[in-house]
Amino acid sequence: MRRRAVLLLVLAAGCASPPRTAKSSGPAPAPPPTMAEELRRDLFAFADDSMLGRSAETPNGARAARFIAAKLKAAGIAPAGDSGGYLQRVPLSRTFVRSARFTVTQPATHATLPIGSHLIPVPSLGEGLPLPVLEAAGDLVFAGYGLSAPGFGRNDLAGLSLADKVVVFVDDAPPGLDSAHRSALRDPRSLGDRLGAIMERHPAAVIVLFTGRQAGELPALAAGLSDSSLRLQPTLEGPRELPMVIFGTARDAGPLLPAGWPRNDRPRVLDGRSFAAKVDLVQDIVPAYNVVAVIPGSDSALSHTYVAFGAHLDHIGILPPEHGDSIANGADDDGSGSMSLIEIAKRLQHEPRAKRSMLFVWHTGEELGLFGSEWFTSHPTVVLDSIVAQLNADMIGRNDPDSLYLIGPRSAPNGQSTVLGAIVDSVNSASPRPFLINRDWDAPSHPEQLYYRSDHYNYAKHGVPIVFFTTGLHADYHKVTDSADKIDYDKLARVAALIMHIGTAVANSPTRPLPPSLLR
Repeated sequence: MRRRAVLLLVLAAGCASPPRTAKSSGPAPAPPPTMAEELRRDLFAFADDSMLGRSAETPNGARAARFIAAKLKAAGIAPAGDSGGYLQRVPLSRTFVRSARFTVTQPATHATLPIGSHLIPVPSLGEGLPLPVLEAAGDLVFAGYGLSAPGFGRNDLAGLSLADKVVVFVDDAPPGLDSAHRSALRDPRSLGDRLGAIMERHPAAVIVLFTGRQAGELPALAAGLSDSSLRLQPTLEGPRELPMVIFGTARDAGPLLPAGWPRNDRPRVLDGRSFAAKVDLVQDIVPAYNVVAVIPGSDSALSHTYVAFGAHLDHIGILPPEHGDSIANGADDDGSGSMSLIEIAKRLQHEPRAKRSMLFVWHTGEELGLFGSEWFTSHPTVVLDSIVAQLNADMIGRNDPDSLYLIGPRSAPNGQSTVLGAIVDSVNSASPRPFLINRDWDAPSHPEQLYYRSDHYNYAKHGVPIVFFTTGLHADYHKVTDSADKIDYDKLARVAALIMHIGTAVANSPTRPLPPSLLR
């Protein structure tokens, strides 16, 4: 505010008649800060310890969103979130088991099994799948190792009637298998295949009993009282069509296993035994927010289309202490991208308007599973098809001063980002100091899988041309040592300027940056 007032006084003095007295000998006004200086100031605040790591599921994620919104408001940039504001609510939820009761009935006994390391209900099997039922009962059937696929020398499901039964199997390999088959059964996908084959027979419930290392991991899962992972709301709603799924350990299974186990692993009906379960869930709603802003375009027709700039505002929060520090500041990941978007928006706000509008989205929940970008692309605050390109900035402030990784032109499906990639190359080549572009990671089959690991991916799934800009991984990635003092601010400013000029080039183009085969 003070600097702006000084500039106004200087301008006013320049418009007045020149004085007849001698020139003032006072100091000249200070030049405005450079982009690098602005980035340094904002990033030291955004990645400060007081932000406590900006984890999306905590109040610190919301604080980070409000920090960005306040910067945009001060710069006079128009909001484009929910209800005319900057924030777009992203509904996350965490599901806990409030209570569960498991009972095994035998001819002479009626036993209650404890929830915890013995048995753990699984409230959800994954995004997009129907939900398991919360109450089930039926006669017990032991299905051995749950094997039915060819190649393992046995079919544990053959001859068993599983409909409306409670099916128990052990997630291990039977004796006598060679090392290749044993390794295949320990692949997590094998468990999914066996569960799927059993569920096709319509049991009331499936109990999976683990051994070895997997059994040792169950207490940690039980400590959260079952599935406490975050996901986009709702999780308690939706069809509950799948059989109940319960995890347990073979060591503690007791009456769920046949006499003679493990020496006798023959699949069979456990005569006279039945199982009943009832699970009560509670859902904790976690408020999280994207930040959305827009700079309107100048062309009457093209201003209804958008070039989207993206970064993620969240990080990973608090970690185990390392040399007395436990706060993962996330200066590069992705404070560098988040603060760069603010600077790009501020500069575009004061330049002649491009023909298309400029959309800025700071996504939350990227570190948790790209939740913010998934929510925005499925609940956009502008028409999704009106977004002609998305430029994603994530970790853009470290490593060699002249190197820059691009991901997307080769990785995105159907060649949808090849034209956008050519625009990037053209603008970069025309820069006073072009970056050396590294394309090693621009392949969906690359071991690091970076194409799938940032927010551009959710836009690409919807057919939007994307480019992901990053200066690469480093030793401080996801550690408490990713701090603001390690950023190369001159490089960060150069990357931000390049992204800004690329966005302007796309915004002034009369056609979408798509191959002719995809234009419509």
